[in-house]
Amino acid sequence: MTEARFDEIIHPATRLSIVSLLAAADWVEFAYIRDRFQLSDSALSKQLATLHEAGYVHLDREKSGQRRRVRARLTPAGRVAFRQHVAALRAIVAAADALDVG
Repeated sequence: MTEARFDEIIHPATRLSIVSLLAAADWVEFAYIRDRFQLSDSALSKQLATLHEAGYVHLDREKSGQRRRVRARLTPAGRVAFRQHVAALRAIVAAADALDVG
């Protein structure tokens, strides 16, 4: 069973969306993430940098001719943190449901 642990780094909506996407894949291209969530390059770079600094995301930068290809994946620590954060959110919802007497 996964320990419930709320994570302030993952919780903001944009980062939660990015981590959710990465949790479902091995590697995800920068352009795909940017387009999927309608982010600017700079906004996505900032969010990925925050996740990278936390040790949650690994970034692979590959140069092919004139183009630079960037892709991202969750690290093992990022996968654990995501699972724990989801468990914490589920616990919050379950507690609210338990109070609903309507």
